[in-house]
Amino acid sequence: MQDIILKYRQFVKDRDWEQFHAPKNLAAALSVEASELLEIFMWLTEAQSLNPSPERRQHIREEMADVFLYLIRMADVLNIDLLEATREKFVKVEQKYPLDKSLDLTKKIRSE
Repeated sequence: MQDIILKYRQFVKDRDWEQFHAPKNLAAALSVEASELLEIFMWLTEAQSLNPSPERRQHIREEMADVFLYLIRMADVLNIDLLEATREKFVKVEQKYPLDKSLDLTKKIRSE
C-alpha cells in the first residue's frame, strides 16, 4: 500500500497537481468516479452484474482503480492511515451487526 501511496504522491507532484488536491476536490472526484463505476451496472439484471463480459469486466477494473486511487490520495492529503481506519471501522461494524442478529435478518429478508 505504501508503494502505491508514494508512487501516486510523486505522480501528482511531478504534474504540479497538488494545487488541485484539496480534500473537497478529491471527495468530489471520488464521487464522480464512483458514479462512473455505478453507470456500468445501470440497467443490468443482478445475474448480468455478476457475470460481466470481458470488456465490461475490464471497464469495471479501471473504474474501481480510479475510485481506489482518489481514496488513497484523499487519505494521504489528510494524513489518514486508511488501513488502520478500516480495521477500526470493521471492529465497530462487528459490534453493530453481531453474527447471531445478522443471520436472523438475512433469513428474514430471504423469506420475504
